[in-house]
Amino acid sequence: MIMKQFDHLMLFFLLHTSCSTLLTLAQAPAAAPVVAPKATPVLAPASSPAPPGPTNVTKILEKAGQFSTFIRLMKATQVANQLLGQLNNTNNGITIFAPSDSAFSSLKSGTLNSLSDEQKVELIQFHIIPTYLSSAQFQTISNPLRTQAGDSGDGKFPLNVTSSGDTVNITSGLTNTSVSGTVYTDGQLAVYQIDRVLQPLQIFDPRPPAPAPAPAKSKKKKDDDVADSPADDSTDNSKAVRFTIGNNVGLFGVTAIVIALISL
Repeated sequence: MIMKQFDHLMLFFLLHTSCSTLLTLAQAPAAAPVVAPKATPVLAPASSPAPPGPTNVTKILEKAGQFSTFIRLMKATQVANQLLGQLNNTNNGITIFAPSDSAFSSLKSGTLNSLSDEQKVELIQFHIIPTYLSSAQFQTISNPLRTQAGDSGDGKFPLNVTSSGDTVNITSGLTNTSVSGTVYTDGQLAVYQIDRVLQPLQIFDPRPPAPAPAPAKSKKKKDDDVADSPADDSTDNSKAVRFTIGNNVGLFGVTAIVIALISL
């Protein structure tokens, strides 16, 4: 009897201990999960900015718009390739007076088609100055300007630029126009819009060559001409005729007197 009670007490004690342990474990906070340390990101070296592309005049004009005819002529005459080489292989500056499409439309019909290939090249080059000119430099520039077309002397390819306030006037001797806006400028290349095509005298109003002087006749030649002239011959002949007639009249008179004497 006593043993059974003891067994019950031991069983009750064990059950109570187990329940207390389970209850303690259930109330304990869950352990935080183990987190792996974050890896330090490796930054790639900063790339240097890409070098600027070569200066391309035709692309600049295409972006600006309203210069399709000028662009077409620049490409057809190979002037566009020449400018590309000048701007990207040398330190020489360039200034371009670019006529708009409306400027070419105002030309007399058939004007461009009447030009030879050489004249088309000269026409485009006449709109290009082989130095960089800012808008401020137009006030102190020396005229006439030399263009890539060649000699700026009178009757060749003269181009004069004058300014009055904010207005820049351009004349070729046949064309008078003004700068209507700045298309592009970067310190080496300057492109200005004009509303009339610059017509050089050499192409559109060439002066005829001076006539060659007549060769001078030698003095001997003049003397020979005088000696052989018909006027002198006629004078001499007339004298000879008068002399002959006079002699004949005299002879006739003498004969008549002789016959009269014989008759007596």
